[in-house]
Amino acid sequence: MAIVWEPQNKTLHGLNAGGRSSHNVTYDQMMKNLNGSQFLPPYGPYPVNVPGCVDGWFQLYNRFGSKNLTMSQLLSYAIEYATNGFPLTQIIAATWSSNVVELNRSRAAVPLFQNFLKTYTINGSLVREGLIFKNPDLAKTLQTIANGGRDAFYNGTLTDTMAEFFKEVGCCLTRQDFETHYSTWETPINTTYRNYTVFELQPNTQGLATLQMLNILENFNLSSYRHNSAEFIHVSVEAKKLAWADRAKYYADPLFFPDASILKWLLDKDYAKNRSKLINMGESMQTVQAGINTHNLEKGDTIYMTTADSSGMMVSFIQSNYQGLGSGLVPTGLGFCFQDRGQLFSMFPNTSNVYAPGKRPFHTIIPAFVTKGGIPYMSFGVMGGAMQPQGQVQILLNMIDYKMDVQAAGDSARWYHFNDNEPTGEVMENGGTLGVESGITLEVQNELKALGHKISPARGEYGGYQAIMWDDENKAYHGASEMRKDGQAAGW
Repeated sequence: MAIVWEPQNKTLHGLNAGGRSSHNVTYDQMMKNLNGSQFLPPYGPYPVNVPGCVDGWFQLYNRFGSKNLTMSQLLSYAIEYATNGFPLTQIIAATWSSNVVELNRSRAAVPLFQNFLKTYTINGSLVREGLIFKNPDLAKTLQTIANGGRDAFYNGTLTDTMAEFFKEVGCCLTRQDFETHYSTWETPINTTYRNYTVFELQPNTQGLATLQMLNILENFNLSSYRHNSAEFIHVSVEAKKLAWADRAKYYADPLFFPDASILKWLLDKDYAKNRSKLINMGESMQTVQAGINTHNLEKGDTIYMTTADSSGMMVSFIQSNYQGLGSGLVPTGLGFCFQDRGQLFSMFPNTSNVYAPGKRPFHTIIPAFVTKGGIPYMSFGVMGGAMQPQGQVQILLNMIDYKMDVQAAGDSARWYHFNDNEPTGEVMENGGTLGVESGITLEVQNELKALGHKISPARGEYGGYQAIMWDDENKAYHGASEMRKDGQAAGW
């Protein structure tokens, strides 16, 4: 997923390169595969959709890339690292190892699990910080793409290899699913918050949740509350719960839920104002229902990076395998693990995000972009599944309402609300759980408990933030990188 600011036309472009489920497997067939379970598993052949990232790279390059650099040159750096190796950094090594351990517990669900172990361990041992990791199989795959272009992956020798692998492991995808894959360019959706305009991709992503939270919170004088006080966190969490109820009910692939009035209604300021009245500053909501459209309107494992150049072009970019290292399925000799994004389909009939053939599932990954007065203000993102809209909102409130700079806004202690309503069918019945980092004082935590929040100390799921802010007064970029991750801000 990406949002690109094109300075020549002063226009934002959105790219959704997400893959789709197999065109050949119906809902009833998938239910049979799941033996009646109402939830898709995280591992094995059933949550795998067509990988869209390769097409996404070429879409971005063909439309906006510098033709002074070929795709072969651009991929050469990754090929070199995959061939010769690189020392694993601290956070990556730790989470990588824990993901391998977790997948090993579920190895019975993953056919040809030895492929996974060969690729993501070093001689059978868990990786650790500082070890040199090499992936010669991935180097060969990337070299094939460099030589043959986009079609090498979707209609070439790599496609043949993957199609044979799918037959061997019982995955639903076929060569035809790859041949018919396409990305979509779209106009990002937006809302205003104070004097800023915030842009996101439309559903099937969850970017709309960021905008809905901001619309609700705009009805409160947040700067009158002390930053990270009980009042500030309480109202923010309650706004999140309201947005999450709509997210669970309405966010889905628009081709399968094409009523355009839904999107317009969910972004409506009057709707947000009415929803904000449901927030009780003296008590936490334990259950939340989605909003009902009463308007008469005419008939939406992760890396995030952002880059900007001397021409003024800015790109907000994110891609993900979803849970951990993905499905556990590693095609023989190709050096990568298929994503398990299909786990985010609902298997409950008559829901917006229900599984269907050729459909994109609900996606958590959301690049974000902010303008002020029609001029770029910030390209940013916050990795971390359901934390992403919550983290984005906290960053924006820190900067806009509490006047923090672009780095301090990310370093500030965060909260993370979970066990809420979900597009996969889960329903919040007891107010969910509120995780808080240690920078939020025990006094504030006790005040939140008194309001009815169930508090969980730090779980390590508070996101990964990266940003580039444009300083229009001084004509300079400001970079910020997440202290919770191994990222960096760099300029040259």
